[in-house]
Amino acid sequence: MKSLVRESGLMRAFIDDVDHVVSTTGDEHEITARVAERLSALLAAGYRLPPELTRASAERHLTYPLHIAADGSWSLASVVWDVGQRTGVHSHETWGVAGVYAGAEHEVRYLKPAGSAPAGPLTPAGETVWVPGQVTVCCTTDDDVHAVEAVGAVPTIGIHVYGGDIATIRRRAYDPATGEVTWFVSGWDSVPGV
Repeated sequence: MKSLVRESGLMRAFIDDVDHVVSTTGDEHEITARVAERLSALLAAGYRLPPELTRASAERHLTYPLHIAADGSWSLASVVWDVGQRTGVHSHETWGVAGVYAGAEHEVRYLKPAGSAPAGPLTPAGETVWVPGQVTVCCTTDDDVHAVEAVGAVPTIGIHVYGGDIATIRRRAYDPATGEVTWFVSGWDSVPGV
């Protein structure tokens, strides 16, 4: 296992639990349900991220690596948006679970276009404002298109768990008005002082 930040007992137990879940089933719906339970418990237990992993940038949201499984089967990130920052509409191309650590996140979901369908406007599939302590399955390979925005008066910080090393996965960015797709690889942001 490759952990990129110091770990508390709570975080070590969480990482061990997720390793166990990922190594004992290949069903992404089972994985996301079980990881969501564990992430809810981590947040409810009062886990505190190191301050350097909660710093926002005025330019764009940041994705700090917390842990990448040695075999690349999953990764853990702290994702930080300054007030008012938003993502474009994007996919993940894997499963994912997100918990709100601080602030509030406005999520707009879209139906995932069929691979063979001609490009056209994306179909909205609902929106939710997530607040601290709440956890959502943000994506599975069949439900994988959304955009998020930091809302409220303080930066939004999420703890995200993804299938694979999310920073190296080739992902889709969508124009919601036309359905046009461009591809990107997000990469990781450097952890200050690490």
